[in-house]
Parts: sequence; C-alpha cells; structure tokens
Amino acid sequence: MRIGELAARAGVSVRALRYYEEQGLLTSTRSASGQRHYTEDAVERVLFLQGMYAAGLSSRTITELLPCVESPSEETSDAALVRMAEERDRLSAHIQDLIRTRDALDGLMATNRAYHETLGTG
Repeated sequence: MRIGELAARAGVSVRALRYYEEQGLLTSTRSASGQRHYTEDAVERVLFLQGMYAAGLSSRTITELLPCVESPSEETSDAALVRMAEERDRLSAHIQDLIRTRDALDGLMATNRAYHETLGTG
C-alpha cells in the first residue's frame, strides 16, 4: 500500500510516517518512481508505535525497546521491562516537578488575591 493509504488506515499523518522512517521505526520499499510502499503489517506497526508515543516514550526509547518486539526472548523482555521502568521513574519525577510548579503558582495566585482584596478597601 502507498503512504496515503497507510496514513488513513492507521489514523496518522503522512508526515508522521515519514518521521517514523527517518527514525528507523518503520520501513518501506520504493517503486521505480520513488513512491513508498508498505506491507499489510505496517498498519499494526504504526498502531503499536502510536501506543508507545502515547505512553510518553521518545523515538530513541522506542528504538531501544523494538528488539523485544522483533526478536522476543527472555533477555529482550527483561531489558524492555528495565527500560520501561526507567521511563516510568522519569515520568514520575517530572510529575512531581509539575506538582511543585503548580503549587508555586497557587501561592502566587493566593498572594495576588490577597493583594487584590486590599485594593478594594482603600
């Protein structure tokens, strides 16, 4: 199938598919005129990649996890689990940073509200 059909069937943009190829996450063959052609399996592959991105994983991390998908074994499965745990820890730390940032903003808003109340009683 051509790139437009794959994009439509997988629910992604043509640009996303080109990006996946640039990152080595998706492969295609080329026709004599240079058009990309994909196998039927590409739809499932793109949906899998979308799930990985939705989980907050970067292209680099996805590339590191692909051996578990492409050559499943106890070793690749263990490595994938370790890598996903690292990503989860990274996301948890980021969430804590965001909570601290939100709390700081709440403090500024409370200060602003208190100041605003003094303006009305002057």
